[in-house]
Amino acid sequence: MEHNSHLQIKPKSKTGVYHQITPASANWEYLNFEARLMTKGETWQHDTKDNEMVIVLLSGNFKVESDKGNWETKNGRKDVFSGVAHTLYLSRNSKFTLTAMSDTLDIGYGWCKVDEDFPAKFVTPEDTPVVIFGGDNATRQFNDLVPPGFGCSKIVVREVYTPSGNWSSFPAHKHDERIVDAEGTVLEPIQEETYFYKFQKPEAYAIQQVYTKDRSLDEIVRPRHNDVVMIPKGFHPVVAEHGFHCYYLNFLAGTDQCLANTTDPDHEWIYDSWTSKDKRLPLVTAEMNKQ
Repeated sequence: MEHNSHLQIKPKSKTGVYHQITPASANWEYLNFEARLMTKGETWQHDTKDNEMVIVLLSGNFKVESDKGNWETKNGRKDVFSGVAHTLYLSRNSKFTLTAMSDTLDIGYGWCKVDEDFPAKFVTPEDTPVVIFGGDNATRQFNDLVPPGFGCSKIVVREVYTPSGNWSSFPAHKHDERIVDAEGTVLEPIQEETYFYKFQKPEAYAIQQVYTKDRSLDEIVRPRHNDVVMIPKGFHPVVAEHGFHCYYLNFLAGTDQCLANTTDPDHEWIYDSWTSKDKRLPLVTAEMNKQ
């Protein structure tokens, strides 16, 4: 019998808004997340109001008409394993209509309340920073969709590819206590985070642990395709099942727009142990979007 955790959220439908996570439902303060499936010609009208928002193209193509500008994807990927995302950032008080331009459109988007404005920004696959991080069987690929310094208030977004059998979000780290050094540099922010998983086959899964040092929170979950795992606090390493590559989309929001964190001191030594990179990476490139 599979363990049911309050941190693991199954998709609630196969069409329309199939994930909906709010501060009220997650019992946290900052981050909202939704995932939405649309069919060709279907529209979604929205006003961001007091929130900044980031829309990530998971598969298909869309166009957006807004009071901040108009954008259209021309080389959207057929799925997350067939290229790099298009990313749209919108500030507070942005009114837009998003139209599905492909037979099926899959998007994920997150938002949080902010008190400052930044210019809208549309980032194509070709302009998305790609990083191969880690080493040995903890090597993975980051596509930095909204990295630190992007030009926004609180939100950070990254998609991560973990090859079959590899560890990710490892060495285990946390971002649940705001720590600032004497110069004012943030060493660790308070950030809430969602992991939105996708796999190439329905039988695939990952294993994720979410734990605090005192073990007041200590959950092990087995996310499958389209599941969300919420990270309210604590360390949260992931391992991909052997035989299946793992994708997850991270949204983070909290006190600071950064990716600073604190490593579990039991795992700190691992950074110096790596001797090679996994030659299977990168798993996806912007060139794949053109195929």
